[in-house]
Amino acid sequence: MRIFSDGQEIEFLYQIPTADSVYVELGAYLELDSVSKILDHLTYHAIAVIPPELKNSEYDSWANEIIYGAPAPMIIGENLWRVATTGQVIDENSLDEFWYEITHGAYGIVTRAKAIFDVNDGRSLYCDFVNGVPQINFLELDLPRHLQGRPQRFSGIEIVGKNLDEAALKSTLSDCCLSESLIFQYQQQVQQILLEGQQL
Repeated sequence: MRIFSDGQEIEFLYQIPTADSVYVELGAYLELDSVSKILDHLTYHAIAVIPPELKNSEYDSWANEIIYGAPAPMIIGENLWRVATTGQVIDENSLDEFWYEITHGAYGIVTRAKAIFDVNDGRSLYCDFVNGVPQINFLELDLPRHLQGRPQRFSGIEIVGKNLDEAALKSTLSDCCLSESLIFQYQQQVQQILLEGQQL
């Protein structure tokens, strides 16, 4: 699977004709008319995952299939905070604290948060939060451990909420990122542990 992020839209469109399958997740903040102009010359199946209280919305006429998910009341005045972290390695203990703060109102009222981060032992973790839905633990993605320098696979975070303190979010996220020397140190330790495990 190849993942495309912001800034790679043209490259993504060129890859569509040769791909076996293409999955595109559209944020609720995007205008469906604009999306249709891009996709309508292609064969696609549109699925809308919406809260059960959202009736007679624009998704009813746009989607081929509607799936009603968890209740997620909209907050007036929502804003979006999105940061790409490709190339960064996050300290997992710091991530635990940062995610707790995000999901408990330290940076504003968060209705939805999701992220993929590379952590210090080489794993890639998926973090997910929906206000009003029981939280799940971080999920390890089925990707090989990255133990050679800075990872170049996709990582990043996206938060939707109200009155988000973007400066504090940015500062705390930056504090969670490891320096070059610490990345090297952790990667050497994990490589040694894995090597010793293979020799047993």
